[in-house]
Amino acid sequence: MMHIVDITTPGAPEVLRVGQRPVPQAGEGELLICVSASGVNRPDVLQRMGHYPVPAGASDVPGLEVAGVIESGDAAALAEAGLKVGDRVCALVAGGGYAQYCVAPVAQCLPVPAGLSDVEAASLPETFFTVWSNVFDRAHLQAGETLLVQGGSSGIGVTAIQMAKAMGATVIVTAGSDDKCAACVALGADHAINYKTHDFAAEAMRLTNGKGVDVVLDMVAGDYVAREVDCLAEDGRLVIIALQGGAKSSFDAGKVLRRRLNITGSTLRPRSVAFKAAIARNLREQVWPLIQAGRIKPVIHATFDAISADGAANAHRLMESNQHIGKIVLTWSK
Repeated sequence: MMHIVDITTPGAPEVLRVGQRPVPQAGEGELLICVSASGVNRPDVLQRMGHYPVPAGASDVPGLEVAGVIESGDAAALAEAGLKVGDRVCALVAGGGYAQYCVAPVAQCLPVPAGLSDVEAASLPETFFTVWSNVFDRAHLQAGETLLVQGGSSGIGVTAIQMAKAMGATVIVTAGSDDKCAACVALGADHAINYKTHDFAAEAMRLTNGKGVDVVLDMVAGDYVAREVDCLAEDGRLVIIALQGGAKSSFDAGKVLRRRLNITGSTLRPRSVAFKAAIARNLREQVWPLIQAGRIKPVIHATFDAISADGAANAHRLMESNQHIGKIVLTWSK
């Protein structure tokens, strides 16, 4: 048996309880990880509240990213990936991450970058897969272009800042306090806009000398979309990856036509293993060397003991408070 964090019923953070389940078994193309750290992400909160259905075939235990040691697995798949039992890995999973043992597709596992702790490694998969897939694969951000990140101090935000800067882009972010803005600039953002005191669209136009930004990474949607359309450059791309401001948006479609704008969006969790495997390959080739060189660093705001009575609940309370800068991670004592 193993310890897990269970959602006992949809609701507030206190519905998260430490429970027990049988240790899962790795199947074809899979491996079993002895987990030492689990990243906490916004979809976990939505799942806990009953707003994010678990994809078919995925574990109902929350948690989308883990780090630890390979316990066992499909020998052929491990060999093909250059991995073996005992290696330290981090993995993107469709569920089951809040547990002492977690099964993951071998193709969605990456070696822990040299010099990183398991806590740091557990903070990587969800945000790095998401940013790569949306900013680079979907929106095709290029060196020399300008990226606007909504929520620059979030886990997604701190990843997008560093990755885009490493790839040669100019980065503008929004954040909800002057302290958060300062933290984003310290991570490499060229400009940070306090959205509570400034109109981000007007500021983005000012900072780009009236040209507008080339790509917007948006976790808000709602009434932000109209203003994002206003501050996109010609041939600009808007990528929506969350709906924290609501699912309904109204915008000037004439501007989309005249400036040839591309409005798109995606959600990663239900995508196929093959789709995620392609992202993993790109990360390993293009981003992992940057982490190992110290050009991209994990940003950990806080860790919580998963097995303590209120560890996971407190982690979710912190995420919902929006007071964190970077990632929140659960740790598993053996």
